[in-house]
Amino acid sequence: MYYSAISGLAFILNLIINREAIRNFRLRPEKQKSGQQADFRYSLFLIAAEFYFIADIVWGLLYENHDMDSLFPFLYADAVLYFIFMFLTMLTWIRYIVAYLNKRGRRSKVLLYGVWTMFTLALVYLVTNRFYPFIFSFNAEHEYIPESGRHIAFALQIALYMATSIYVFYNALISKGRERVRYNAVGLTCLVMELFLIIQMFDSGYPFYAMGLMIGICVMHSFVEAGEMEEKEIYDNIVTGLAEDYEAMYYINIETGEYREFSTSREYRSMNVPADGRDFFTETRVNAARYAHPDDREFAVSLYFKETMLKNLEGRKSYSYKYRVMVGARPRYFRFTVMRANDGRHLVLYEKDIDDEITAETVRLEDQKKHVTFSQIAESLASNYDVIYYVNAEDSGYVSYESNNIYGQLEVQKAGNDFYVEALKDILQIVHKRDLDQVEDFLNRDRMISALRDRKRYSMDYRIMIGGRSHHVRMTVRKTSDSTHFIIGVENIDAEVRKEKQHLKALNTEKELARRDELTGVKNNTAYRELEKSVQSNIDNGMDYLPFGLVVCDANNLKKINDFEGHMAGDEYIRESAKLLCDIFDHSPVFRIGGDEFVVFLRGSDYSDREGLMKRLRDRIHENLQSGTGPVLASGIAEYEPETDSSVSEIFDRADREMYDDKQNLKQGKDAGEQPDQKENGS
Repeated sequence: MYYSAISGLAFILNLIINREAIRNFRLRPEKQKSGQQADFRYSLFLIAAEFYFIADIVWGLLYENHDMDSLFPFLYADAVLYFIFMFLTMLTWIRYIVAYLNKRGRRSKVLLYGVWTMFTLALVYLVTNRFYPFIFSFNAEHEYIPESGRHIAFALQIALYMATSIYVFYNALISKGRERVRYNAVGLTCLVMELFLIIQMFDSGYPFYAMGLMIGICVMHSFVEAGEMEEKEIYDNIVTGLAEDYEAMYYINIETGEYREFSTSREYRSMNVPADGRDFFTETRVNAARYAHPDDREFAVSLYFKETMLKNLEGRKSYSYKYRVMVGARPRYFRFTVMRANDGRHLVLYEKDIDDEITAETVRLEDQKKHVTFSQIAESLASNYDVIYYVNAEDSGYVSYESNNIYGQLEVQKAGNDFYVEALKDILQIVHKRDLDQVEDFLNRDRMISALRDRKRYSMDYRIMIGGRSHHVRMTVRKTSDSTHFIIGVENIDAEVRKEKQHLKALNTEKELARRDELTGVKNNTAYRELEKSVQSNIDNGMDYLPFGLVVCDANNLKKINDFEGHMAGDEYIRESAKLLCDIFDHSPVFRIGGDEFVVFLRGSDYSDREGLMKRLRDRIHENLQSGTGPVLASGIAEYEPETDSSVSEIFDRADREMYDDKQNLKQGKDAGEQPDQKENGS
C-alpha cells in the first residue's frame, strides 16, 4: 500500500499543478509554431507520466496480493504497461527537449533517432517477453524476477538521459538571461530523472522512478512554467495598458467560441456585458440586439456570425465597421476592428467609442455648411444638378439649394425639419400621376439607408408637370463620406430623353446613316465604339457618370438557317432579332456589333427597370423556343459599378460571360442530350 500511495500522490500533484496544460491538450493539433509545438509535446509528456503513475499504483496494489492466482494475468499485464509507459515518458520527454530547444542540427536528430529506436525495441522485447523472458519474469509463487534485459534497458535509458542533459547544459552555456536559467532547469530535470532511474534499476521494491518523475515535473513547473507565467503576466499588463485606448478588447477562440474580455471603461462595464464566456458569436448577437441602436440593430447582429467574420478577413489582416450603441439612454457611435491573432486560432476584436470624434466632425461640417454660399454650390454642382438637398440622416432636417429654376413658382431654396414629410407633400403637386407611386417609394428613409448600405449611390428617372407639360428629371442619392447626411440631387434630363426619342428622325443625315446598320436599322459597330470611347473618357476623367448597363445578345442557330434555308432567311432572322430587342428596350439604343451579336446600352427608365425588361426578354425567348417560331437570343447583363469598374470593356466582358452561360442553357433546353458546343461566331 505504501508503494501505491507514493505514486498516487505523484499522480494527484501532477494533475493539480499542470491541470491547464493537461486540460487544453489536443490529440490532433493544427499546424503550430515552434513554441506551440513545445507546449504540445510537454503536454504529451505530462499525460504519459500520468499513465505511468496509474500503472505504478495498480502494480503496488496487485503485487501485495500476488499470491492470488486469479490476479496474476492482471499483474503480468500491468508489468508490461509499466515498462511501456516508462519508455513512453522517456520518448515524450526527449521529443519535448528537442522542440523546446528548437534546434534542427545533427545532435537533435541523433537524440530523436536514438529515443525512437529504443522505444521501438522496447515494444518488441515486451511482446516477446511472454515467450522468452528477457526483461522480467515471475516464479511459481508469482514473485517478480528482474531479468538481464531489464538492466540493459535501464542502462540505455540512463545513457540517453545523460546525453540529453549534456546537450541541454551545453545550450544553457551558450545562452543568456532567462533562457539560460530555463535550460539549466531542464538539464537538472534530466539529471534528477536519471538519478532515480539508477536507484530504480538496483531496487525494484520502491517507486523511485515515479519519485524522480514527480521531482522533475516540479522543477520544470517552478523554473520553466513559472517563468513563462511571469512573461504571460507581463503580456497581460501590456494588453491592459492597450485596453485603456479602447472600451473593450476581446480574445476569441475561433473553433470553440470561448472568449475573454479586457476592459478599463467604467461606462462600458455599466452595461454588464460578460467579461468572458463560452460562445462569443451567439452571446454577442444577443448583446447587439439588446444594446445596438434600433436603426442599426439588424446590421449589427448580422456581423457576429463566425462565417461572416472569417469571410471578411479573407485576403486582409483586419477590417472595421461602426454602428451606434445605446449607453444608458443615449446612442453613441462605436468603431469595431477585427483581426486574426498570430496563432491563427483566435480572433482579436477592438471596440472604441468614437462618438466624440463623429460629433466634432459633425460640428465642423455644420460650421462649414453655414459658410457655404449658394454661388459656391452652384459653381461645383450646377453642371449636374438643378436642385440639391442636404439631408441629415439621423433627424431628417435639411437645407436645399437651387441652381436652375425648372419648377416655376415652387419655392425650393429653403430649410426644414423633416425632408421626407415635406417632400411627399411637394411631389403631389408636381410629379406626373403615373410616376407618383414610384417617387413615393423612392423617397423613403429606410429604403435610402438600405439601398446605400452596399453601394455609393442610386437614382431614378421620373416625370414632373410644369404648365401642363411633362418634363423628364432624374433624382440621385448619395451619402456623405461620414454617413451623417444624404445628398439628393435633381437634374433636368428632358432634353436628353426627347433627343433620344427623336433619333430615328435623323436617319436621313449622312452622319447618322454612317452609324446605322443597313440590314436592321439599329446602330452599328462604329456607333457603339464611339459611344464606348465617350463613356470611357468620362470614366477616365473622374466624372460622375450616369448609371448604365450593357446587355449583350447573340442570335442562336443563325449558321443552320443560312446553311439550310439560305441567306435571305438568315437576314430576316437577324432583322427579327433586332426588332425584338428594340420592342423591349424601347428607351435604350440597340447596336449590331457583329453578324449575330447585339449590344443594348441601358440607361434612364430602362436601366431602372432592367430586371423587369430582362425577364420580358427571356420569357419571349422561352416562348419562341417552345413554339419553334421567332428568334432565339442568348443574353447577359452587367451594370456599371463605379467603385470597381475602370473600363467599359470590363462591363462588356461580365455581360458576355453571362450571355455565354445563357447560350449553353438554351442549347441544353432545346436538346437535353446535346453537349454544349464551344462558342463560335454564327453558332
